[in-house]
Amino acid sequence: MHGNTPHAGRPTEGQFTPEQVETLRADLTAMTEGVRALLPAEFAVGSELREGLDGPEATVAIQPPVGPVVSTGVPTDATEEERTALVHELAAGAAMQVKHAIDDVAPTAG
Repeated sequence: MHGNTPHAGRPTEGQFTPEQVETLRADLTAMTEGVRALLPAEFAVGSELREGLDGPEATVAIQPPVGPVVSTGVPTDATEEERTALVHELAAGAAMQVKHAIDDVAPTAG
């Protein structure tokens, strides 16, 4: 019928070996630790690795103490340099979310 039925099978392109998935998990762990090292403890940092249509999909997310979540997908073929840049960009983005959230609060008369 249509390729989206549950019994249609999984695509074979983009499949990762267990070793590649473990390497990706280790990269995500290193990224989350890198972000945690750049931000105060009030920022919650996490990552997710899930199976997408074309193989594993990786995400790193930060919940600032105020403001919305900041997250990014991590390309499975990202180099160490690209992952390091993403860590810094995420940390900076989360810090900016806090600044914007604080700037949006109207001051009260004292």
